[in-house]
Amino acid sequence: MLGIFLLYFIGKRFYDLAALFGRHKWFYAILSIVVYYGVGALLVALVVILDLMVFEWNFDWEASWGVSYISIPFGLLGVWIFDVLLKNRWEKLAIVVIDEIQDIGKSDNSL
Repeated sequence: MLGIFLLYFIGKRFYDLAALFGRHKWFYAILSIVVYYGVGALLVALVVILDLMVFEWNFDWEASWGVSYISIPFGLLGVWIFDVLLKNRWEKLAIVVIDEIQDIGKSDNSL
């Protein structure tokens, strides 16, 4: 149940962010969930390889709840990095519209 709420809030954050910058809302909501699972799986695989071949920590990898709990912080970290990168990129690409018609007839006091 916690996983469903977590996915909802991750998707909602990116849905709102994409709507704010005029991007495809559902694409980025779904992409954020893919990033969450992808980064979580990638980093858990890295920990498994380090456990089996390098450090020999002897974790019980057959217990699926342990792997799930390990992947949550890694997935959230990946989503947070993805959020920061998208936000910075979209802020740089944003076009600022200056309404110059309001300035017609006003004197320039900056001289």
